[in-house]
Amino acid sequence: MNNDKTGNALHLLPPLPYADNALAPVISAQTISFHYGKHHKTYVDNLNKLITGTKFAGLPLEKIIMATAGKADKSAIFNNAAQTWNHTFYWSSLAPQGGGEPPAALKKKIETSFETVDACKKELAATAMSQFGSGWVWLVLKSGKLKVVKTSNAEVPLTKGVKPLLTIDVWEHAYYLDYQNRRADYLNAVLNKLINWSFAADNLK
Repeated sequence: MNNDKTGNALHLLPPLPYADNALAPVISAQTISFHYGKHHKTYVDNLNKLITGTKFAGLPLEKIIMATAGKADKSAIFNNAAQTWNHTFYWSSLAPQGGGEPPAALKKKIETSFETVDACKKELAATAMSQFGSGWVWLVLKSGKLKVVKTSNAEVPLTKGVKPLLTIDVWEHAYYLDYQNRRADYLNAVLNKLINWSFAADNLK
C-alpha cells in the first residue's frame, strides 16, 4: 500500500514476477500488456476509488474480500478487491520455466488426491472448460486433501474456507488475443509449460 496526497492508504498494482515477454509464446507480451497493464490496473484503480473514505480504506485485500462477500450493496467493492487479489495470485501461478514435475511434497499430495500429476492436470483443464462464461479454476487444499474447484466472475475460494494453491484465469481477456476461442489450447499450454508448481508447494506449507 501507499498513501495519496490526503493520506488515504492506496492499494498498488503489484509488479509482475517476470518480464512482460517472459511467458511467450504461450502468453504473448501483447496479452500481458492488456491483461496486466489495463485489466488488472483498472481493478486496483476502481477499488481505491470505491473504498476512499469508507471503513474499508486501509484494510488488506483479504479482509475487504471477506467483509464484502455475498453482500449485494458491497458487490462493486467485492468484485474489484477480489479481482485484484485473483490476478495477483494468477501471475504467481505462472512461471517462464513452469510445468514439469511438482516439488516432492506437493507431488505426493497430488498423487494421494488424484493418483497422478497428469490426472490432476486433466481435472484442472476439464473443470476450466466446464466453466460457462468468465471465471477461474483453482487447485485448493480442503480438509487436508487437494481438490479442483471453479469460481465464476470475481469469486474466490477464500470465502468458502478453502486454501487456494494456484489458479488459471479463464476470462476471455486472459487468452483471446493469442488463442481466440480456443480455451482448451490455452489451458493445455499453460498446464504443460507455465504452471508454477513451486508456488503451489509454497502455499501448501
